[in-house]
Amino acid sequence: MKRNIIAIAIILGLFGCQNAEKKYESVASTDAVAADSASVANAENTEKIIKTADMRFRVKDVQNTKEKLSKVIKAEGGTVAEFSIQSVVLESDKVKQSADSLKEITSYRTEGYLVAKVPSEKLDEFTNTIAQMSVFVHNQSLKMDDQSIAYLANKLKAENRIEAVGRINKLATKKSPNVETSMLIKDDLIDKKIENMLIDSKVKYSNITLNFYQDNTVKTMIVANDTLSDYRPAFATRLWLNIVSGWSIFMELILALANLWMLILAAVLGVFVFKYYRARRV
Repeated sequence: MKRNIIAIAIILGLFGCQNAEKKYESVASTDAVAADSASVANAENTEKIIKTADMRFRVKDVQNTKEKLSKVIKAEGGTVAEFSIQSVVLESDKVKQSADSLKEITSYRTEGYLVAKVPSEKLDEFTNTIAQMSVFVHNQSLKMDDQSIAYLANKLKAENRIEAVGRINKLATKKSPNVETSMLIKDDLIDKKIENMLIDSKVKYSNITLNFYQDNTVKTMIVANDTLSDYRPAFATRLWLNIVSGWSIFMELILALANLWMLILAAVLGVFVFKYYRARRV
């Protein structure tokens, strides 16, 4: 009887220990999940919003506006990434001013294009400043791209790769294929970190594209006459010059014939001889 009671007590003790171990493992698992959840929650609290803006507006002077924009962008802590100014000729005409000059009349349109990076927290202030510079704004748009999930995914994947590389390095040898696997994981880890660095840069500085133009401008200027026929002398002058030129040509012809006097003399004698013999035959 005592033996049976002792056996029952031992069995109950073993069951109690197993239940305690299971409860401890359950609590540990729950704590680990809670820790992971807390880590994810902390990461999710970091918003990564990328802002991009576009504006098209009319100004009084494109070149002057470009200079003002550059100063404002620099003052706001931003940078000019790209800019260009071009003038498109709409119509052009040349009116004769004198024999050697023309009045050139040109109608053209000047347009400016500028891409800037400005601190995201100052984007609204910057667009308001631009609106005050312009005569009026044609259109203005703002786009917000939430990269928080992508940033979180890259961060968690990077942490997993760090852990995986650590485990592989413990087991890897110089001749082991695990070394190549470790290198591939490290390269992927670098890619994820660079992606997040790009996201951080785009979140910190917003891109804004500006298209601006001024009213059509008409400009006149005196230019050289490029029509060569207008440079010919007057008719009377040209007539006298041609007479002189003709007399010179005639004199040159006489001189050329003088060089051939032997041939002319031989030809004249030949004609007389031919007529003499012809007369005798008759």
